[in-house]
Amino acid sequence: MRESTPAIRENNEPLIQIGAEHARIFIEPIYYHQKIPNSLQAIYLRQGVYERLTQALLLLSKNYSLILYDGYRPFQVQQFLFTSFSKQIAQRFPHFTEQEVVRETRKYIAFPSAEHAHLAPHLTGGAIDLTLGDLDGNALNLGTAFDEISEKSATCYFEQHPEEDWEACVHRRLLYNCMTMVGFTNYSEEWWHYDFNNVSWARRVDAQEANYGAVEAMIQDNEVKEFRFL
Repeated sequence: MRESTPAIRENNEPLIQIGAEHARIFIEPIYYHQKIPNSLQAIYLRQGVYERLTQALLLLSKNYSLILYDGYRPFQVQQFLFTSFSKQIAQRFPHFTEQEVVRETRKYIAFPSAEHAHLAPHLTGGAIDLTLGDLDGNALNLGTAFDEISEKSATCYFEQHPEEDWEACVHRRLLYNCMTMVGFTNYSEEWWHYDFNNVSWARRVDAQEANYGAVEAMIQDNEVKEFRFL
């Protein structure tokens, strides 16, 4: 990890809505299904992210699909999730100080910030939450539920404990390898989270700059009506 923050040179790549145009990409906007305020009923990504997803599929056997849970995330949703996770962690670990609660929360959800140095990855359209599925769009076993607050959510957990769930270990390997081979980086605490071309990605690949900065969207009826680059 670089100690300094990579620069952002916004390339104005559009935010696009992902539809059903690819037979092996399924859309499951999980926060909309959970009825979280201001959540989106579709998945929105930078165009380059979607292009790389289609490349990742070419590396997978035709028996597999990708199921997208979240992409671009409005700032209000980021705030809601951070507050919700903080409450869950405070209840689970009543002995934690407020600072420890925040630190543990940030393992699972980025602090809601659009500032350059602390930019939440999903605000850029360059972060994607996804899982591996079958050809009917049914999620396969990857060892934990999406967004599960658990040490088992760490990407390499079953590499260290393969006897606990060998099938989940294999599926995580498949997802990790197909995604990283086309340029994504993984957030190590969450097997489902991948980044491309944002500050989080740039830090992991030791790049001096990222091309995806924060995006501000106008949300109406749970859809993006307009957006602008910050």
